[in-house]
Amino acid sequence: MGLSRKPKKTLLMLLAVIMTLSIVGCAGGNNKASEGKGNDGKTANTANTATTEPTAAAPSADEPGWKADISPITFDWYLNFAWFPNKWGVDPTSQYITKKTGVNINFIVPAGNENEKLNTMIASGKLPDFITLGFWEDNVKKMIEGDLVLPLNKLAEEYDPYFFKVSDADKLGWYTQDDGNVYGYPNSSSSPADYKTYGDEYVSNQTFVVRKDIYEAIGSPDMRTPEGFLNALKAAKEKFPEIDGQPIIPLGLHEFTATGNDSLEGYIQNYLAIPREKDGKLYNRETDPEYIRWMKTLRQANQDGLLAKDIFIDKRPQMEEKITQGRYFAMLYQRTDFAAQLGTLHQKYPNKVYIAVDGPANTNLDAPRLNGPGISGWTVTLISKAVKDKARAIKFLSYLNSEEGNKDLFLGEKGVSYDTIDGKDQFKPEVFDLMNKDRSAFDKQYGSSFTFWMLQNTNITNQWAPKAVEPYKQLEDWTKGKAYSNSEFDQIDPLGNSPEGIIGAKVKELRGKSFPKLLMASSDAEFDKIWTEYINKQNELGIDKFFTYQQVQYEKNKKKLGME
Repeated sequence: MGLSRKPKKTLLMLLAVIMTLSIVGCAGGNNKASEGKGNDGKTANTANTATTEPTAAAPSADEPGWKADISPITFDWYLNFAWFPNKWGVDPTSQYITKKTGVNINFIVPAGNENEKLNTMIASGKLPDFITLGFWEDNVKKMIEGDLVLPLNKLAEEYDPYFFKVSDADKLGWYTQDDGNVYGYPNSSSSPADYKTYGDEYVSNQTFVVRKDIYEAIGSPDMRTPEGFLNALKAAKEKFPEIDGQPIIPLGLHEFTATGNDSLEGYIQNYLAIPREKDGKLYNRETDPEYIRWMKTLRQANQDGLLAKDIFIDKRPQMEEKITQGRYFAMLYQRTDFAAQLGTLHQKYPNKVYIAVDGPANTNLDAPRLNGPGISGWTVTLISKAVKDKARAIKFLSYLNSEEGNKDLFLGEKGVSYDTIDGKDQFKPEVFDLMNKDRSAFDKQYGSSFTFWMLQNTNITNQWAPKAVEPYKQLEDWTKGKAYSNSEFDQIDPLGNSPEGIIGAKVKELRGKSFPKLLMASSDAEFDKIWTEYINKQNELGIDKFFTYQQVQYEKNKKKLGME
């Protein structure tokens, strides 16, 4: 299995999913069968629960604990996402929740590099009340091992056993650490069991898209083979050399970074249906002949003048601008990462939108196996040891995690952003219209539809979800039946400061330097030379030790998930 780098999707996935209303695709599970169960799958034990006041009634496992105290309190909540633009209390939804629960939130968002900000806070030994970050981040383990965060299960046992009723036993089990405690709870999490219930509707974020009008103008060609792919790029460039006076960009990819390129790693490997494991052993997907064949295809595309220089240097803001201009013909790109731009394009030029089509495939033309929602979810939320009120914190977390909290955050306040229409609770037409036309304005004017996504569970909220509309619907629908759970491969990477983690970091840096060279090689022979050097250097760095570590974690994951 290739050394994976968590994409900013897998970072920006949910915000953009919200933007495109792909609420099923990034679903998180509320396993009804596990309600009332703790992380060991047994009924939560409330007999030994403690109370802070001798005269207070024991907290109930059946009643929401937050209702016992709705006096005003403000929690500081750190979000490890510099791009998060919203403030609590500006919109009617967050105002409604504060009025209802008494809880106000002061969001702390890094202005620049997320890791620098969080590392500084960790080094200080004191964290804000709540912390939300990507599940794959090293800092999750650092905070746990540094004794900076509290076990959610112990907080729940003491102050709010209702937490166990509204949390999924499978997710609690997945996030249980070696000490038997659970320190973080995920959003957008879907277990293998959830796939049995909701899997037919799950969608993926990974798409190969083309500009509809250009694609149709060149005859809607089959782009699954290297030959068809290159011919289509060439035909698009020849027929449409310029877009509104600027050169066409035949192919768009995720940005090249110091550690690689998302489109050229697991993304295209999923399109080629390259296995992640063989006979119980993790497979180094980079070494697969199908992958090398398509990397050479992209090298040929560059030699033929079909890879614009822009794609090697542009960062996301530049790419978003060019997507809005419709300058890309094709993109191997996450649909939710350009949802806002797609909406803008659709408003101006409905026929110039991007649509998903069959993209690069293996020699057998097998259907792709794309990333669907996994049990790790997208982010995890933890409660700091320095939290100003333990009881109110766990009770508020339980509220957010419950069906009631999910409904409030998704639909907002009744009469404001939603109403009961035709017997169903749903967004008002004008609200839904603004959501699709201008998500930023919607967030400030209404604040619902998971503007605040920290504990979103889209399996719950699917019951109120409006049907996706164009131009987003076509992209979502195309991925249905192609999205798979890869939960057993989650969280298998070592900590960055461990010996194996240091090897992994060096291999990523090597990849970041090698990929542009491979695509810019003047011939297949030069490509082969660079590729051989790349693989040999990986071996010299000790990549086998990295894979050995991953293998052990992978086998542990399979046991956790009952796959053995």
